Amino acid sequence: KRIVNDLEQLKEISREMKGEIKGNLSISVIPTVAPYLLPLFLQSFADKFPDLHIRVNEQSTEEIIRQLKARELDIGILSIPLMDKDILEVHLYDEPFVFFDAGKSGTGAVSLQNINSSKLCLMEEGHCMRTQVMNLCELNKKLLHNQLNFEFQAGSIDSLLRFVRANQGTTLLPYLSTLDLSEKEKKHTRKFSSPVPYRSLGLAVHRHFVKKKILKLLHKHIQEKTAMVLPQKKISGDRLAPV
Repeated sequence: KRIVNDLEQLKEISREMKGEIKGNLSISVIPTVAPYLLPLFLQSFADKFPDLHIRVNEQSTEEIIRQLKARELDIGILSIPLMDKDILEVHLYDEPFVFFDAGKSGTGAVSLQNINSSKLCLMEEGHCMRTQVMNLCELNKKLLHNQLNFEFQAGSIDSLLRFVRANQGTTLLPYLSTLDLSEKEKKHTRKFSSPVPYRSLGLAVHRHFVKKKILKLLHKHIQEKTAMVLPQKKISGDRLAPV
């Protein structure tokens, strides 16, 4: 297997030197990003390079890192910084979080300090977004009481939203996940007052990654597409750590 990988690396180096955009490209995206980011850029990027076969998967941060290090994956799209010496990160964009309250609509900004933890619904245990939100709201320092007499841990933002709607709960959502909400539901979202919680998304590759031209083109394309939908104002707030 190693010999096959080495031969493929030599092919990629040759293509890179010739400026050719062809061959195979594997990309993995974390689940809280994939459903909202991929539709923005994937089809248009693939159309630009018909000789490039792109394979895309949803995977956890831990699995993406493992596969990058094992050279089983070309590119990961995930929250950064990872602070790993074997992985090169390229910043894509900063994404603010918004507050969603299914039981109440409003227009003013909300403060993290004023969030009622008894109504707050989060992702499942071990999910990086759950850890980010708990650390940010300092929920790990206080008992998270829930008014419901049962516990539900969502594995996706879609499941989380369905549960929040049904039980008039609250949650934090990454900005891109709110773009497809109905106009009625958008009235239940509120921006955060400063400091605004946000996450940084980036491309991650092995430090010896050779498809540098493809990486540069992908980076530029995603930035162009996300700039059209993300808030343009520079975020002043607290960046959530990836894990």
